Amino acid sequence: MLILARMVKLAATLVAGIIVLGILLHVLGANASSGVVKLVYDIDRPLVSPFDTLFNLRNAKVQIAVNWGIAAAVYALAGGLLARLLAGAALAGRGTYVRRRPVV
Repeated sequence: MLILARMVKLAATLVAGIIVLGILLHVLGANASSGVVKLVYDIDRPLVSPFDTLFNLRNAKVQIAVNWGIAAAVYALAGGLLARLLAGAALAGRGTYVRRRPVV
C-alpha cells in the first residue's frame, strides 16, 4: 500500500504541476493556438472547471491565476492527505513490531 500512496502523491503533484504550468502560460501570454499550449489548456480545462468562477476579478489574467492557483493547491493538499492516509494504513497493517533502519 506504500506504493499506492506514492502513486497517489505523484499523480496529485503532476496534476498541480500541469495546472501551474497552465497559469504560467496564460499569465505570460503564450500563443493559445500552439500545440503544446493547447494541450496544456485541454488538460487543465476539466481539472479547474469547478474553480473557474470562484472569484470574479476585473483582470482576466489575475482571475485565472487566483482561481487556478486555488485549484492546484486543493489538488496538491487532497492528494498529499490521501497519500498520507494510505501510507499510515499500510504501516498500521504491519503491526506494532515494525523493524526500522538504524540511524547512521
